[in-house]
Amino acid sequence: MRNRRDFIKKSGLGVLGLSLLPQISFGRQGDVKITILHTNDMHSHIHPFTSGRNKGLGGMAQRAGLIKSIRAQEEHVLLLDAGDIFQGTPYFNFYGGELEFKLMSEMKYDAATLGNHDFDNGLEGLAKQLPHANFPFLIANYDFTDTILKDKFKPFKVFNKGGIKIGVFGIGIELDGLVPKNLYGNTIYQDPVEKANHYASLLKKKEKCDLVICLSHLGLKYKTNEMSDIKFASQTHDIDLIIGGHTHTFLKEPVSMLNLDKKEVLINQVGWAGINLGKMDFHFSQNGGVKKVLSSSIFVKNNTKNA
Repeated sequence: MRNRRDFIKKSGLGVLGLSLLPQISFGRQGDVKITILHTNDMHSHIHPFTSGRNKGLGGMAQRAGLIKSIRAQEEHVLLLDAGDIFQGTPYFNFYGGELEFKLMSEMKYDAATLGNHDFDNGLEGLAKQLPHANFPFLIANYDFTDTILKDKFKPFKVFNKGGIKIGVFGIGIELDGLVPKNLYGNTIYQDPVEKANHYASLLKKKEKCDLVICLSHLGLKYKTNEMSDIKFASQTHDIDLIIGGHTHTFLKEPVSMLNLDKKEVLINQVGWAGINLGKMDFHFSQNGGVKKVLSSSIFVKNNTKNA
């Protein structure tokens, strides 16, 4: 497998800037900029698309180069994924997810959550690949107590970047009806709203986090009554940002919702297959308050001629 120095460094940037809060200048000493990079629903797409409307887009080597260039420019970066890393190309069929986890580890992902397709080789298949992931999987509403994955996951993790505390937790979709029972076994699905309110409150109040992020694989919205990120945001407290997945939604800008306390929650999702890299810049004042948020949806491009 290629190591990091073999990654192609060139990437195309199609940047859409969005100011979600009033523009304020940053002359005061102590202001901190936190950059959140995020992906979802990669579905084992290792290489760029070679045909169709997405020709030349995506590719994990290309994404690695883009991430490296952003890290060279930004001091405080978190790289997160919202699940469905597995399934979609022959790489998964042959290697079972090993390559995906190794390449994500090369890119230094900070955390990810689980999607329904991450169970496609069963609990045993997922357990087999976990040693290849040098980053934690966060999932707050799956109970693996009576499975071989007991104690393999954490509900949340707290990161400290430039003196800013960032709490991240994961929420998964209902597996029944999406995943055959024999693949998820005795995994127990727990109420996502109840678990989210518990851990978001813990992160905001006990851990004193300045920013609380939920990695969600619920899906953005549905015509049916299923739980979605839109509905979830309105029924929860203390979440600042929901990084979503599952519905493969390409959002040009985050969706803004009000939570139970009538406070703003941002929801973002960047399609599928690694075509886009999400980038959100949170500007904090020296007292920890958010002053400005900028969002970009960046195309990951293959710059070779015959892509």
